[in-house]
Amino acid sequence: MKLYMHPVSNASRPVLLFIAENKLPVETQVVDLMKGEHYSDWYTALNPNRMVPMLEDGDLRLTESSAILKYLASKFELPSYPKDIKKRAKVDEMMDWFNTQFYRDFGYGLAYPQLFPHHKRPSDAAHDGTINWGKEKAEVWLKLLDQNWLGPKNAYLCGDQITIADYLGACFVTIGEVLRCDFSHLPNVTRWLDNMKKLSTWNAVNEAHYGFAASVKDKPFKAITP
Repeated sequence: MKLYMHPVSNASRPVLLFIAENKLPVETQVVDLMKGEHYSDWYTALNPNRMVPMLEDGDLRLTESSAILKYLASKFELPSYPKDIKKRAKVDEMMDWFNTQFYRDFGYGLAYPQLFPHHKRPSDAAHDGTINWGKEKAEVWLKLLDQNWLGPKNAYLCGDQITIADYLGACFVTIGEVLRCDFSHLPNVTRWLDNMKKLSTWNAVNEAHYGFAASVKDKPFKAITP
C-alpha cells in the first residue's frame, strides 16, 4: 500500500497519524503541494481530484481522508472502528459532521482564505465577509463540539476509547493553531486535544504542521478567542 500525501496537508495529517500510531505497513510518497505537483500529469492521471491524500492498495484508489481511515481500520481489524453497528454509526456520524458542518466553516470559511492565496475571494468585501461568516459559524460548531459531542465526561468523541473520528477531528481542529486560536473557553475541547497530543507519534507526525504555524507567526489572523 502507498499513501500519496503532504505532511502539512490538513487532510493528510489524520491518515499519517493513524498509520504511524498503529504502525501500519503503508509506504508514503510526498506530493509537493508547494510546487504544484498535485497538478502534474503523473498525479492527475492517478487522482483527477488533484488533492491529497490518496491511498493505493493494489487496484484500489481512495481519495478522501475519511474513506481512507475507514478502509485501513477495517482492513487491519482495528478497534478504533468498532464492528458493533451502533457504535460504528456514531463514529461515522462524527466523521461526517467534521467533514461537512464543522470544516466547511472553520477550514474553508475561516482558515483557508487567510492562509492560502488561491482561496482569495474576488473582492476585499467578499473576502472579509467569507472570513467573518466562517468565524461566526465556527464558533457555534466549536461550542456544540465542546458541550454536546464531548461534554464533561468523554475522553474522546465517541466515549472513553479513541476512534478514527478522533484522528480526523483533532487534526481538523488543530489547524486553529496556525491561526493562533485560543480554545481556553472550551474546556472539553481543550481536554480532548490534550488527550490526542499524548499519542506517541503526535509530535513527529505534526512536525511540518508546527513548522508551518511558525512560518506565519507574525501574520495577523482573525481567530477563535474567548
